Amino acid sequence: MILSVNNLTKSYDGKDILRNISFHIEANDKLAVTGINGAGKSTLLKQIIGEETPDSGSVTVPKDVRTGYLAQIVEENTDKTIFEEVISVKQELLDMERELRELETRMHSAASEENELNEIFSRYSVLSHRFETEGGYAVRSNVAGILKGLGFSEDEFDRKLSELSGGQKTRLALGRLLMDAPEILILDEPTNHLDIASVSWLEGYLRGWKGAVIIVSHDRYFLDRIVNKVLDIENGSARMYNGNYSAFAEKKAALRKDRMRAWLNNQAEIRHQQEVIDKLRQFNREKSIKRAESREKALARTERLEKPFDAEDAMKLHFTPSKISGTDVLFADGLSKSYGGNMLFSGVDIDVKRGEKLVIIGPNGTGKTTLLKIIMGIVPQDEGEIEFGTKVEPAYYDQEHQVLDNDNTVFDEISDAYPYMNNTEIRNLLASFLFTGDDVFKKIGELSGGEKGRVSLAKLMLSKANLLLLDEPTNHLDITSKEILEEAVRNYEGTVICVSHDRYFINRIATRILELDHTHFINYQGNYDYYLEKQSDASFDKLKAVSGRTGDRSGGGTVERAGNRTGVSAGGKVSPGQGSDGRSTFSEAANTSQTGISYKEQKERKQQLQKLKTALSKCESEIAEHEEAIDHIDGEIALPENAVNSAKLNELTKKQDEHRSKLEKLYERWESLSEEIDKMEN
Repeated sequence: MILSVNNLTKSYDGKDILRNISFHIEANDKLAVTGINGAGKSTLLKQIIGEETPDSGSVTVPKDVRTGYLAQIVEENTDKTIFEEVISVKQELLDMERELRELETRMHSAASEENELNEIFSRYSVLSHRFETEGGYAVRSNVAGILKGLGFSEDEFDRKLSELSGGQKTRLALGRLLMDAPEILILDEPTNHLDIASVSWLEGYLRGWKGAVIIVSHDRYFLDRIVNKVLDIENGSARMYNGNYSAFAEKKAALRKDRMRAWLNNQAEIRHQQEVIDKLRQFNREKSIKRAESREKALARTERLEKPFDAEDAMKLHFTPSKISGTDVLFADGLSKSYGGNMLFSGVDIDVKRGEKLVIIGPNGTGKTTLLKIIMGIVPQDEGEIEFGTKVEPAYYDQEHQVLDNDNTVFDEISDAYPYMNNTEIRNLLASFLFTGDDVFKKIGELSGGEKGRVSLAKLMLSKANLLLLDEPTNHLDITSKEILEEAVRNYEGTVICVSHDRYFINRIATRILELDHTHFINYQGNYDYYLEKQSDASFDKLKAVSGRTGDRSGGGTVERAGNRTGVSAGGKVSPGQGSDGRSTFSEAANTSQTGISYKEQKERKQQLQKLKTALSKCESEIAEHEEAIDHIDGEIALPENAVNSAKLNELTKKQDEHRSKLEKLYERWESLSEEIDKMEN
């Protein structure tokens, strides 16, 4: 065991963020930490590395185990170059190398002094062996390999850290960590600033990592290919799952279904008991009141299950175009764009048809975002023409959210863009994007990346556009929100052009992929799995469309065969009502429900439940009749002429006792029927 966390608890402002968290990992475990934004993932990492102190509990790491941590935000402004910064973690090897060079120089000068030369040779031999054993001869090539893998070119190795962007500094910090090779590597969103090629490289590197890795990431494809355990944080508690992300997601869905059923049953039981208590008190009889009090005590002891996270607690998103566009949505001819002599792309032709979900991929800095901005008219192209089809209404999702006004409140951002909406409509809309109460009056500039993303998605949904241009729409979204966005895009009847490095998202939505590769586009008529299949096919010759079209009008560079997707086998389509082997999936279950109860049994249960409800209704009517009779007799007893008539009083009292006796039995029957109905309904 290389790390042990025991009953760790952390609160902020009286609210438990983490509550009695316990888990452990072994030396070669690859652990993912998952949970919605704000669940406490980063807080847990800070407790592990000692940056914060838990309120209670402990984190235990053996003394000889080193921990390395990559934060989401990295600030470095030294005068070192990129290469110097990464290789500096191997300073001991550099010192050895310098001493070896000094010893070599001394060998030449001491050639005539045998004793001194022997002493130098002895030291040189020991140091040289240690230098070789600890990887000294490969240290520079290892640094270069890591930097290239993380997307730095050799031309950038001599750049100063002070010249780098925030994303480049984070990549550099990751490179330094990998070079340092601690026994426990802790990574907070390591793929945020990496392109697809770099993420793929990092996957391979971490799979071969001889040590433990703890990862917080929203990149499900990345997690699927690396981790063997998942720690899921929800409502302050944590649960460990064995397997990769897909295995975890499947197990958690089943567990959540069970927990939701248990919670609903718990709520129904509490509600039923309260209804019985209220009814007994309404009867206003001594025995009924005592029974109500007894039930109240039992209800107070009843365990209240915590409501599990449900889709009702998540963002609500659906895209509905206000009108249908023509078949030809977008046609671009000979697009070219350069910045300061740097050619991004040239001679690009694109032909997009209605209903396509087109995803543009490629290394950072190749011009993917620029292409979207050219299409939207935000940035001018150097050469070429763009033509929209008939009735095309585009809308743009900007990954940097520059279309949002930082001085606006969330409420005003929607109100300004859609002035026809009233306060209630805006409030309801924002609530569906998880902005409730005073959250709607937060300034845009004060929001997190995920919150800005939700505001942008809300505006995009309101646009009713039939062409969506999405620039990295999953950035800063938690996994649940990503899944909701995926379903919204998949169900959208319009056309989508999307830039993304989220391979799980791409695989779920793409019908076509355009790879921007060294200023030109390569077309793949399929999803991301199909793209990978073509990449790994040694016999496949990438047809680069230097001047040909990348769409249906292409003279080359288009792979016509569609990639395998859900519902399609290698041999073709699976017919409705058939499994992948062609056999019917309906006939065997025709007479059985999902719960395993036959139709006949369901019908009998329904009839039995209806009989019980009819009996309960009749019981309540009889209770009302006897209560009314007792009240009527009370009135007769109070009459002056009856008060002095002992025979009449005895007769009335006898009748009243009969009604009370029957009423007592009816109360008991009412309780019994209520219990039976409650059990059957649950």
